[in-house]
Amino acid sequence: MTVEQIYTGCLAQGAYYVESKGEAIVIDPLREVQPYIEKAEKNGAKIKYVFETHFHADFVSGHIDLAKKTGAKIVYGPTSAKTGFETYIAQDGEVFNIGDVKIKVLHTPGHTMESSCYLLIDENGKETALFTGDTLFIGDVGRPDLAQHVISDLTEEKLAGHLFDSLRNKIMPLNDDLIVYPAHGAGSACGKNM
Repeated sequence: MTVEQIYTGCLAQGAYYVESKGEAIVIDPLREVQPYIEKAEKNGAKIKYVFETHFHADFVSGHIDLAKKTGAKIVYGPTSAKTGFETYIAQDGEVFNIGDVKIKVLHTPGHTMESSCYLLIDENGKETALFTGDTLFIGDVGRPDLAQHVISDLTEEKLAGHLFDSLRNKIMPLNDDLIVYPAHGAGSACGKNM
């Protein structure tokens, strides 16, 4: 199993490439998709899924181009939003097989209502990593004030409550030795104090 971060410093944005036994996924791909395609081709792997942790407002995702060029399926966590492109809406707890490893969807609303984290389970069944998108950063959490501009009956307080519940009920019960892979680092506007 390989996990690689593809980081764009000017956006403080991290995308992730995960590969196992000839199958690969990309999580939160950046607009320029050729590096993911080249990596998969070099390794003799097929990109099977493109996982999005939420609908991004801070950068242009390459999910549509990557899906068109590779035949990969675009996956979002639970949402009632309608997209203008082919998308698979996963259920909370749904598991996807990638080679010998698995990705489990953890719906973690708060930053946005569709925010989801993806739990990586290795070939031995051990939970090893968590791709947190904008739900959890290193030393911070995602801003709970963005989705209120999209859904009229949401308030920052309601979103903060959802985020608290997501962190408390979905993330904190996980093993302490998980590696956390957030979507942003220092310099991003998505965390309030980074």
